[in-house]
Amino acid sequence: MIDQLTAEQLAAKLDAGEPFTLFDTRPADSYDAWHIHGAENVPFGPGDELSEDDLDRVRSRADGGPIVTICGKGLTSTGFGFALEQHGFEDVAVVKGGMQDWSEVYEVVPIETSSEDLVLVQLQRRAKGCLGYVVGSAETGEAAVVDATRQTDQFKIVAEEAGLTIEHVIDTHVHADHISGGRDLADSLGVPYHLGEKAADRDVAYEYEPLADGDALELGDVELKAFHTPGHTSDVMNYRVNDEALLTADTLFVESVGRTELQFGDADAATGAELLYDSLHDTILDLPDDTTVLPGHVSVSTDGRYEVAAPGDPIAARLGDLRSDLDLLGLDREAFVERLTDQTPEKPPNYERIIAINKGLEAPADESEATELELGPNNCAA
Repeated sequence: MIDQLTAEQLAAKLDAGEPFTLFDTRPADSYDAWHIHGAENVPFGPGDELSEDDLDRVRSRADGGPIVTICGKGLTSTGFGFALEQHGFEDVAVVKGGMQDWSEVYEVVPIETSSEDLVLVQLQRRAKGCLGYVVGSAETGEAAVVDATRQTDQFKIVAEEAGLTIEHVIDTHVHADHISGGRDLADSLGVPYHLGEKAADRDVAYEYEPLADGDALELGDVELKAFHTPGHTSDVMNYRVNDEALLTADTLFVESVGRTELQFGDADAATGAELLYDSLHDTILDLPDDTTVLPGHVSVSTDGRYEVAAPGDPIAARLGDLRSDLDLLGLDREAFVERLTDQTPEKPPNYERIIAINKGLEAPADESEATELELGPNNCAA
């Protein structure tokens, strides 16, 4: 009998270093675009049978050890698992929900702060590298959620377990790589939903309470102060948490900076790069070196590895360290603009439709389409 694993159980096995071999049965192009680190691709479709070459590959890679199979939604990998059993493989498990469920695995990471009152939690959407935050006051129990992803229950649970009540929901900007859960979360709780005031220039079709540069939200004695930092987009806002942390969205990552052509287009990417240079040097780098930078994403490679740290570790950096270690921050204006416009990475899949959805101009047909639109890692860094 084939065992079933949840995506969370697979993550726990990987993190614990348990010995097993992971086989991905999706077509080669899907595997090449995005897969779990260490997975071996053996394409297997409905009605397929295992060839001798396939069996030899499985025997060689597994070497008699446990086998786990995964596909897009858990269907062809189940057939693959049954076929392996019929050929004498005994320790076989299938990942329930496949890569679809894998894309919804979260790590909850408390961020250390100097204040007993300040609660700051980073939620990592593991497969995509999306980072969202719950910020609150332990004393008053008031909280805000920043950059909620579509799995909004994750943010509700974190707030509840911390003894917090969500009073505000904020999106730092109109996202291009994933469908925001911000509006849905705010609507379900009956609380204000915020975007930066410059979102009005992007034809956002739904209602929100705008925040301008210098505005602040008070959560007891915890303050979220807004900084307009255009570049990645024209509307993007960063949020300083008291005097110790900065939620930098897609302006500054711990390994790079935000790309600029997703909104501005390839022809005007230089305009975005110039704006980003000014935002970095005139706003962010004016803050104290001890400021903790907490970005909106961490880059994830096509084989599922974080470019920095590891899932479950804080994705954070001291601003002073980034000032000295991140090459992009040491470039002059001309070199910075040239770097961002000459070395543009591949655009996120479906980004134009995702932007339209996040502006309220379109809507996914159903949950299945929303999931398909989001599959794969984010690609928002320059």
